[in-house]
Amino acid sequence: MSATTVETPDTSPAAPTPEMGGFIRRLNAVTGVVLGLVLAVVAWQVSSRLLPQPEELSHNHHDDAVMIITFSVWAIGFLIGIGAFVGPVRWLLGRDLTEADEEFLAGKDQGVARYFRFTTDHKVVGIQYLVLTMVLFGVGGLLAMLIRTNLIRPGSPFLNPTEYNAIVGLHGIIMIIATIVMVTGPFGNFIVPIMIGARDMAFPRLNALSFWLLFSAVPVLLAAFPLGGIATGWSAYAPLSDQSPLGMDAFLVTIVIFAVSSGVAGANMTTTVVRMRARGMSWTRTPIFVFGTTTSVALGLVAFPMFMVAMILLAMDRGLGATFYVASGGGSPWLYANLFWLMGHPEVYVILLPAFAALLEITPVFTRKPLFSFTAAVVGIAGIVGLSLFVWAHHMYVAGWAPALNGPFMVTTEMISVPTGLLILVLLGTLWRGVVWTRLPVLAVYFVLWNFIIGGVTGIYLSDVPVDQAEHGSMFVTAHFHYTLMGGALTATMGAVAFWFPKMTARMLDERVGKIGFWTAQIGFNITFLGMFAVGLAGQPRRVADPSSTFAAGNLVSSLGAYVIGIGMLIFLYAIVHSWRNGEPAPGNPWGGKTLEWQVPTPVPLENFAVPPVVTSDFYSYGEPPETPAPESVSVSRPADAVAPGERPLEGSAS
Repeated sequence: MSATTVETPDTSPAAPTPEMGGFIRRLNAVTGVVLGLVLAVVAWQVSSRLLPQPEELSHNHHDDAVMIITFSVWAIGFLIGIGAFVGPVRWLLGRDLTEADEEFLAGKDQGVARYFRFTTDHKVVGIQYLVLTMVLFGVGGLLAMLIRTNLIRPGSPFLNPTEYNAIVGLHGIIMIIATIVMVTGPFGNFIVPIMIGARDMAFPRLNALSFWLLFSAVPVLLAAFPLGGIATGWSAYAPLSDQSPLGMDAFLVTIVIFAVSSGVAGANMTTTVVRMRARGMSWTRTPIFVFGTTTSVALGLVAFPMFMVAMILLAMDRGLGATFYVASGGGSPWLYANLFWLMGHPEVYVILLPAFAALLEITPVFTRKPLFSFTAAVVGIAGIVGLSLFVWAHHMYVAGWAPALNGPFMVTTEMISVPTGLLILVLLGTLWRGVVWTRLPVLAVYFVLWNFIIGGVTGIYLSDVPVDQAEHGSMFVTAHFHYTLMGGALTATMGAVAFWFPKMTARMLDERVGKIGFWTAQIGFNITFLGMFAVGLAGQPRRVADPSSTFAAGNLVSSLGAYVIGIGMLIFLYAIVHSWRNGEPAPGNPWGGKTLEWQVPTPVPLENFAVPPVVTSDFYSYGEPPETPAPESVSVSRPADAVAPGERPLEGSAS
């Protein structure tokens, strides 16, 4: 018996509560934007006049300092305007928030308006992350279409080299940020607290702060394009980044804000999982998705400060005339490279771990089998986390930094394929001889296995020093990491959206339209990046706006495939939006899942559980003989309406 005590919420009339102060009620995203813009304009005017003028300090440093101050003040002003600091300020003044204030901050009885306020309910924050992530993917995908349009034929006049590289850099960082938060943001916030039996996050205000920090960074990042773009690629290698236009100031401020946001979110998530699991939920009974999400954010707590420090030093170079990365002033570009990749490779696993864990959560439900080996999955996750901290220098094989370390880093990079392969084997073992209910989430499992194996095998080749030296800087590398991050993690996220969509929106996703979009995007993806492997092996370099006509055929194929991806993703987006507005009402447990999020009503009540749940065994006992139910157990047998017309009902107990 896997679950819990869940009682129907008390619907008797509650005693009236006093109305909270009007000031809190007036704060929302609009007031945040207005105050942020006002303070940013003031900061720009004041800093332009008070900072040393060009005759005292080089013009570049003056303008860079002004832009860094302006963007930083915008973010602070936005957070003040949306009410992020109301709680701490009132506490300092000795007028802490009342219970009515806390209920207002949680979004109680506010309808759609709560999504535009500083709302502490973890479910609202999860939806906010989901929508923002889709917007980021939309902007990043549009930039990708511009890139592929420029490469559709040799000599294309569509973009000049400066514009092309600016778009490549902006596309890269937008997609990286979106993929980092695409699982831990929406599902980590909405699903994980319910999955562990908690009523909210450990620190609800910090949870809301993490989202609105990220939101405030988005306009800053988009401002980079009119300010000259990010012509260095998303890695922003020094000393090129020292010499870049003002768009680089927007980039570095964005990264600092994002690192603070991810740090706040990571500390909150880790504390919540460690300290707030339901009674009886030992680590061996904790769902695998919780392991994947928690280890992901914990790894980010170690990795992302490296990038933040790199950006702070870059800001000092650009705004104050320091020379941390300028060799002529005693600095070292290798300092930047090491700081960046100390973040840049663990970041890959920050993205992959929660996505894979979502698949490990989905597969037992739709095969009606226990997870093939819970222990092996946890060991695989732990192995990835440990080894990911010791592989960063394989990105610098050809840089000339510490060539004696190439061999050891080649070994650690190849070793990380072992725990990664362990997760693949757990997926395959769970699918093997299962009674598979082939719904959209399961299609994501199949495609991730195909895509990620291609990405993983090509990664093993690139971990080898001689092969990396031959392919470094080529489109082969671009194809490899897209198969890993887009073909693996993003595809898994599409499956997670289809899986948890009923619980998050109280509507059933239109699977017919969703499958059309999913299949279209996956076919286009493989056309695009298999073509990119071909031109990369033939020698086409990355970040070149007008490659040789030798690669014309491969680039034409990849560009046409990119358009197919775009069409597929638009269809999938339509399925989400249409279903969210007009879809069939979702039952509480449409898949017959056993984890706790499926045991609460849909829509989920404000505090999740009327009574704290008690866990008595693990959640993956599908197909095992049922135990005698205890009086407090709750049946979660799959409802009759979970079986689509013409489909075979699932086998196995789900008590």
